Amino acid sequence: MRKVCTLLVLCAFAIQSFAASIAPPRKASDVFLPIGTPGQQISLLELSRIDVKTFETRSARHLNVFDRMGFKMAQRHLRNSIKADGTVNSKKLERYMSSGDHSTGFHIGGFALGFFCGLIGVLIAYVINDDNKRNRVKWAWIGFASFMVIYIALLVIVLSQMTAV
Repeated sequence: MRKVCTLLVLCAFAIQSFAASIAPPRKASDVFLPIGTPGQQISLLELSRIDVKTFETRSARHLNVFDRMGFKMAQRHLRNSIKADGTVNSKKLERYMSSGDHSTGFHIGGFALGFFCGLIGVLIAYVINDDNKRNRVKWAWIGFASFMVIYIALLVIVLSQMTAV
C-alpha cells in the first residue's frame, strides 16, 4: 500500500510539472520581422493588414504581378493564422518565433556530404553560406568520421582474414 501511495504522489507531481511548462501564446504585434534596409522592422499584425503599395515603399523594392499575388496569398494565410485576440495560431509560426537556435539537430545534407564525399564534402559544407552553416559543417565532420570508422573497421577485418589464411 505504501508503494502505491508513493507512486500516486509521484504521478501527481509529474502531471503538475507538465502543466507548468506550457508557455502562453505570443502576440502577433510583439513579433517583428526585418524588411527593407537593415534595422527596419514590421510586426506580424501590421504585415497582415498592410497594403501592397505601403509594403513596396517600406521594403524599398518593386513587386511585379506574381510577387503581388504571392504577397497577397501569404498575407491572407498570415491573417488566418492570427486569432481575434492577436495571438498566433499556427504551429509553424510559433516554432519560428520561439527563441533559441534553430540550426541544431541532425542535418541529413551535411551528414551525406561528409559520409559520401569525404573531405571534399566537408569543404563543400564550409562553402555553402546560409543560416544552417554551423550545423551542416558539424554533421559533415560527423559523417566523415563515421565513414572513416566504418572504412577502418572493414580494413581491419579484411587484413585479419588475409593473415589468418
